[in-house]
Amino acid sequence: MSMTITEKILAAHAGRERVEPGELITARVDIALANDITAPIAIKKFRESGATQVFDKNFIALVPDHFAPNKDIESAEQCKLLREFAREQDLTHYFEVGEMGVEHALLPEQGIVVPGDLVIGADSHTCTYGGLGAFSTGMGSTDLAAAFITGETWLKVPESMKFVFKGKRNRWVGGKDLILHTIGDIGVDGALYRAMEFTGEVIESLPMEQRLTMANMAIEAGGKNGIIAPDSITEEYTTGRARRKPVFYASDPDAAYCDVREYDCTALQPQVAFPHLPENVHDVREAANISVDQVVVGSCTNGRLSDLREAAMVLRGKKVAPYVRMIVIPATQKIYRDAMKEGLLEIFIEAGAAVSTPTCGPCLGGYMGILAKGERAVATTNRNFVGRMGHPESEVYLSNPAVAAASAVTGKITHPEEVV
Repeated sequence: MSMTITEKILAAHAGRERVEPGELITARVDIALANDITAPIAIKKFRESGATQVFDKNFIALVPDHFAPNKDIESAEQCKLLREFAREQDLTHYFEVGEMGVEHALLPEQGIVVPGDLVIGADSHTCTYGGLGAFSTGMGSTDLAAAFITGETWLKVPESMKFVFKGKRNRWVGGKDLILHTIGDIGVDGALYRAMEFTGEVIESLPMEQRLTMANMAIEAGGKNGIIAPDSITEEYTTGRARRKPVFYASDPDAAYCDVREYDCTALQPQVAFPHLPENVHDVREAANISVDQVVVGSCTNGRLSDLREAAMVLRGKKVAPYVRMIVIPATQKIYRDAMKEGLLEIFIEAGAAVSTPTCGPCLGGYMGILAKGERAVATTNRNFVGRMGHPESEVYLSNPAVAAASAVTGKITHPEEVV
């Protein structure tokens, strides 16, 4: 009767004592979310079905974050659709510009997603909430529309992979480096439709924000979800912010896994994913002397307060290199405000960086940092596919915030210890 944490959450939401990998289930949804790109399609399908009322106004979250503040007329129309639907349905969780943030940073911060939840979203990085100990996964807008109507979704129970991180992290190594190292090991399809469960002494000491970063990029390995069992760090994070009672699940000691990988993190250095796949991972020193035109610190992967602190620690008292653009994007308004109070924004501006209001913007090649032909960027984002951030002949290198900041200072990909 043993189960993994993923199987336990799915069983609970399917109203069953147990589930097994490969089974098709119908499960109750706690939170269904969409953004200004994916929600309009879901809303259209909702209306085409003949539905007039969502299942529960409290379980839907609409966050206009990809092209908001409105980039152009088309994006303005997209955001208008969300606004009108949210008003019509009296949705509890609609976030207008001014209180909006990047959805996968915003919902945990606001306590809307809690441990033990089943979360679906019309965005591939919905897997982020596994860092809290929730089952969360992305799906299409049509499936989301069905959940808007019924409050349920159907899923195939995934097999689980266990990743055990041993040893002790070096100073400049964080969740971004751990997940890049993992993707570099198994490849972009190495966890295809599988649950990626992260555990071990390194994970147990990992701050919540970096756990969210790790779960965020499970999709870059093809994972159905990424997940970390909640513990005292989770409890500290959720206390005072959770809007519903959390449920802490954990895998049984004898739970079955289709694969178990162990990593000794003692010698691990900051990782950089070279173009054009997140699996093309190298030690940062292997990237030495690769020049850059743009640096982006932000996104649902690394736009949280601790990420900005890390970048500011490297930038303090220094200047962005000539002819290099650095763009810093706090992931939520609260992060923006806290960074302002701590003096982080002043550090960025004095260094010559531009600071943006919260947006996904350049991560998907939307706006606020599009690359021209032949240009090269270092970004704390999550994907570096061909044309991801602009021209198909541009290049994106993925890194943690410290590496990104150090690279802005030197104008080439640089280990942060060479700058600090």
